[in-house]
Amino acid sequence: MPKRTASAPSKLTGRFLASLKEINAAEWDACAGTDHPFVRHAFLSALEDSGSAVAATGWLARHVVVEDETRGVVGVMPMYAKSHSYGEYVFDHGWAEAFERAGGRYYPKLQVAVPFTPVPGPRLMARADCNTVAVFDALIDSALALADEAALSSLHLTFLPEADATALKARDLLHRTGLQFHWMNQGYATFDDFLSTLAARKRKQIKRERREALQAGLNVRVLSSRDIEERHWDAFFAFYEDTGSRKWGAPYLTRAFFSLLSERMADAIVLILVERVGRPIAGALNLRGSDALYGRNWGALEHHPFLHFEVCYYQAIDYAIAHGLARVEAGAQGEHKLARGYLPVATHSSHWIAHEGLRQAVRGFLARETPAVAQEIELLADHGPFRHGASAATSNDG
Repeated sequence: MPKRTASAPSKLTGRFLASLKEINAAEWDACAGTDHPFVRHAFLSALEDSGSAVAATGWLARHVVVEDETRGVVGVMPMYAKSHSYGEYVFDHGWAEAFERAGGRYYPKLQVAVPFTPVPGPRLMARADCNTVAVFDALIDSALALADEAALSSLHLTFLPEADATALKARDLLHRTGLQFHWMNQGYATFDDFLSTLAARKRKQIKRERREALQAGLNVRVLSSRDIEERHWDAFFAFYEDTGSRKWGAPYLTRAFFSLLSERMADAIVLILVERVGRPIAGALNLRGSDALYGRNWGALEHHPFLHFEVCYYQAIDYAIAHGLARVEAGAQGEHKLARGYLPVATHSSHWIAHEGLRQAVRGFLARETPAVAQEIELLADHGPFRHGASAATSNDG
């Protein structure tokens, strides 16, 4: 959490929103900022208005708003009452199963998160001109009060900045770490500059993959902003739906979501499409923040060797270098990213458990899991693709 500012104390009150429609976008974004696209009012409201993250899909909005008696809205936090643990990417299914086997009721629970989006970033958000620590305390107080009042099993805040997760230990929230792979831009001018930092074998491998990925007469188009038309979303949704159905049984996002996203925040979208003889056959959706490119969804109607690597990883690196972005975050999991220049970084979440017995069991689990994750990150970093002395930094606080 940020350091306490010197502003005078004032009365803060919290309330809950059943929809983003209940707050003005400017008020929400004055707290959330624009650096991280996924916490913007436009993104979260598109999830709701498209029917993707709503009560019917197990995401009942209970967003927290903190107001100052004189300044109005000074803090916000996206929160949902969840009837399952899907679409979160910090897995607590085992905790739920153990608790319910013992006769407990794990669901519903409270989840502070961006639905279907394993991207580190702010979750407790306050206006910069306010006492941010006091606002963050009020946000947590409100969430815990709701959990207590409704007799809910738990409160989970996922993909937090490390500083926030560390500070929340003082509120009896348990700190959990995870693992992702991010590509770090070390001031490269070209993709070849990046390749020059790799061991020779890895450099040759990537060159071969890029060459073979497109040798079947495939053409890559990078679309952004108002260049993206509904026909592009029609094509992309077909890829997404096909891949999502094979992975999860049913895709999380509706077709309407992509149109609303394009309508409300076209400035942040980077859509990479692959065409064969003028027909789109694969694609990847990325969102751009102030200093990072975030890979989100991928799909393909045809299989071509290495095409996934080209579209999701190498094209993203090309874009980040060309636009001076500090990093590429390519989503959850995937040790195969390591050989392609994406290095392991820790992710962070915080968990409040109401039941004493379950809390102690989870505490014991985390005492074993946390050093194991740290060791895995260290081992993976040691086996990265970079030449000795050329390794990129592996720390990132979201």
